Amino acid sequence: MSLNSQVIDKPTSQDLPYVEANLNYLVPMVEKPINYTYEPPSGTPRSNTAYQTHKLRIYNARSISKDILLDQEGFAFTEHNTNVRNFYDEDEVRQVYYREAEQLLKEVTGGTKVVIFDHTLRNADLSNPGENKIREPGKRVHNDFTAKSGYTRARWELEKRGIDNDEIEALLKQRFAIINVWRGIADTIQESPLALTDARTIAPPELVAGDLVYRDRIGETYAVTYNPEHKWYYFPQMRRNEVIFIKCFDSAENGPARFSAHSAFDDPTSSVDAPARQSIELRTLVFYPA
Repeated sequence: MSLNSQVIDKPTSQDLPYVEANLNYLVPMVEKPINYTYEPPSGTPRSNTAYQTHKLRIYNARSISKDILLDQEGFAFTEHNTNVRNFYDEDEVRQVYYREAEQLLKEVTGGTKVVIFDHTLRNADLSNPGENKIREPGKRVHNDFTAKSGYTRARWELEKRGIDNDEIEALLKQRFAIINVWRGIADTIQESPLALTDARTIAPPELVAGDLVYRDRIGETYAVTYNPEHKWYYFPQMRRNEVIFIKCFDSAENGPARFSAHSAFDDPTSSVDAPARQSIELRTLVFYPA
């Protein structure tokens, strides 16, 4: 099962059903974007960014899911059953789901080493910032890592695991990627589905690096400026046994899709009383054969 390499011709997006929905793009700015993950000191804004809404077609990719590839569009989709009973149980997620996802990633990417370094639960009904780590769906177009932070985060995560410097240097010289593993964790997703951009339609100047400020460090992510040529896809009505992979970084600078972009969105076909979307995303390092 490979979702990573062979390029396959498929129907054009114009042949697919779609919804029209709003996506929030970064308004172009001169200074570097800054976002704090906590309440900053008095007088400092939480963010210096502004976003503008654009209504776009988001195509239903279910009929072409087997033709979409991580190294082509920058995302992929598969079915995968899990033995996790309660995704809100931290220990069960780390002991059961991390192991499942590690094996799955090796199968779909051909990677020889996988490091799963964190996960995020999303549920608007349960999210309570400051009280728990559950978040609401993120409704802005973004990518989790940049050409710089892909390397810095990989090094930091490997150092945390006590890997010696020589091995780290060797790992970072071979090809590696940061891939998110995204899954619904309750019943069928009925609202706030995930939209994914075809990485081939994003031009490098549209990826804007910004600082993500934590209390103990500064990360870097990409916000994205608007281009009407961006092609967007989604997988409606995702079930618990279905998974999306998102390429957030690839050290290979030529050839494979290096960065993609994604965003939750308000699905106009959702019922007004649809239950809040519940999902989990893992962030992982995948090292390819040297």
